[in-house]
Amino acid sequence: MTSDLLTLSIALSDNERTRPITQGRIRMQGARLIPTVIHPSEMFWRQLKYADFDVSEMSLSSLFIATARGDRRWVALPIYTSRMFFHTNILVRADRGIERPQDLAGKRVGVPEYQQTAALWSRGILQHEFGVQARDIEWFMERGPDKSHGGATGFKPPEGVRLNQIPATTNIGEMLLSGELDATLLYLNERNLVDRSTTDLSQTSLVRPLFADKLAETQRYFQKTGLFPINHTVVMRRELYEQHPWLALNLYHAFMAAKQEVEQEAAQTLRAYCETGLIHASAQQGLKADPKAYGIKASRPVLETIAQYVHEQGLTDRRVAVEEFFAPSTMDV
Repeated sequence: MTSDLLTLSIALSDNERTRPITQGRIRMQGARLIPTVIHPSEMFWRQLKYADFDVSEMSLSSLFIATARGDRRWVALPIYTSRMFFHTNILVRADRGIERPQDLAGKRVGVPEYQQTAALWSRGILQHEFGVQARDIEWFMERGPDKSHGGATGFKPPEGVRLNQIPATTNIGEMLLSGELDATLLYLNERNLVDRSTTDLSQTSLVRPLFADKLAETQRYFQKTGLFPINHTVVMRRELYEQHPWLALNLYHAFMAAKQEVEQEAAQTLRAYCETGLIHASAQQGLKADPKAYGIKASRPVLETIAQYVHEQGLTDRRVAVEEFFAPSTMDV
């Protein structure tokens, strides 16, 4: 490795699509990456507050909010390291008569952070699919201003939304078990510097998923909307991009190579199962589609939906265009 390579610090969460980079199997051209593997909750807080890393994953909702407020420290790349049908992870108390999403109206619902992308998607789907508005619910937020993403972006509760701060002496998990909460939009109990819940709620009968058949709801929503919600993108320091604009596409190609490595291994595994008869050969048809595509073109409907949700939920004072923060050189990929 030559000494004239740029050295970039990069923070990534631990998932199958980032491991080829964090483990050094995939390297980018023209720069040496020094990886830190870190929980997303902590990563986003550190980036938004301290800008600790040259490159990192970033909460898409926080990126929209920061851009609307004039924070131009970051240039985004259309690399999506986390996608999930977040509304299927809503948990409810089993004794509160919450059988349908509509039953959340009037209930006390926890959320790790009101502005986080997972919560944004769930509220948007509750509104557009089930007619439940954010103002119909009384919210309880776990993260305080000192260690929240919103603490760095100037978050204030949107007008008409009832939002309570959970005291530092308790957390979402404890409040669900005690009956102080009826449900939670999202539950994070992995240890990190930001989130406080630690209880494994899967071990209690007091709490259950809102959607008993999560797969059926996932299929229904995707078939109706064609949207596979994006949670995280990748950002780099704007000053780095302006000094070395070639970094954007070189980073993009490195992440694409990592994605292709993982997908090739998955395809080989699936084919092996098909050959042994453990999985029907028709399952191979799924290999022809790419529901987790990177790039702007394939994912613009999802990105535009996030832009809509961030604005209509009162988290930005205008609708932010994706062109405002994605690197211009990546707009055609």
